[in-house]
Amino acid sequence: MEKNFYGIRPKAFVVLFFPVSEKILLFWTQTLKCPKTKWDFLEIIPLLWYNFGVKEGKTLADSNITKRALAVALKELMAEKSFDKISIGDICDRCEMNRKSFYYHFRDKYDLVNWIYDIEFISIVSKKEYRSAWELLQDLCTYFYENRTFYRKALQMEGQNSFREHFRDYLHPTLYTYLEGDIQERDTLEFYVTFFTDAYICTIERWLLEKEPQQPARLLELMKNCMRSFASD
Repeated sequence: MEKNFYGIRPKAFVVLFFPVSEKILLFWTQTLKCPKTKWDFLEIIPLLWYNFGVKEGKTLADSNITKRALAVALKELMAEKSFDKISIGDICDRCEMNRKSFYYHFRDKYDLVNWIYDIEFISIVSKKEYRSAWELLQDLCTYFYENRTFYRKALQMEGQNSFREHFRDYLHPTLYTYLEGDIQERDTLEFYVTFFTDAYICTIERWLLEKEPQQPARLLELMKNCMRSFASD
């Protein structure tokens, strides 16, 4: 059996980090002057990561390597079948990892889905300064559209730990922040925020479930026109 690094066998590791591995390959062949072939090098990639922990100049925590491997596995499986038919065993088998490694990082598969959203989207928007809620929603629509195969199924999950509830927990306070400057009365503010949160989540879900979803910009335009129509009445 292949030796494991971080709970990931070399073959799975190469699939995840091949683009970065090319950079390390130059270091391996030029700086260290090691006359190794590319395939010999691929076998020691995990060891290099273990010693240096470098990705594009930044330290990469060991746990993130395992989490990303599990995330890739779940995304692949969700492109093949419904979420409720995917087991923890399926996820672990896909990335050649044991169940102990999975439960060390995540409570369940719902937790993994939520982590994917957090790491992919929230980490992006946290680096930007939005002038309005519409700018944020534009990026959100674009993100969901580009990852619609995954989120079509993620938004249909039900239950306390479902992605829908996780998304609501993120969206509600975000909209609250943008609206509180315009609406002074607390009860009215809470009603508006809850209303727009529910409306947006339902709209996104219905949009993604369409066979050919409209482009994000067009969806946002329709949403804005709808709001203006209500406001004018």
